[in-house]
Amino acid sequence: MEKAIQLKVRKDLDARQQLTVIKLKGNLISKGYTEIIHILDQDDEYHINTFETDSDKRNEVQQYIAAFIDQENLVDTITLK
Repeated sequence: MEKAIQLKVRKDLDARQQLTVIKLKGNLISKGYTEIIHILDQDDEYHINTFETDSDKRNEVQQYIAAFIDQENLVDTITLK
């Protein structure tokens, strides 16, 4: 496993956005993409969420996250780094 995926997440979220971000993180864990997600402050506006995944799943995970962001209309909330 290697640190492979980073998400830049806005701190100022409404209740729906907060629940949807939690849903994404739960899905990443329940689908077996990772076991833990590390959260660090980037600045006053953003958190950086980092998690490890198998290198052979990296593209699959990135596609899943991109589709989730698009489907849940979180383009202004989460950025895949």
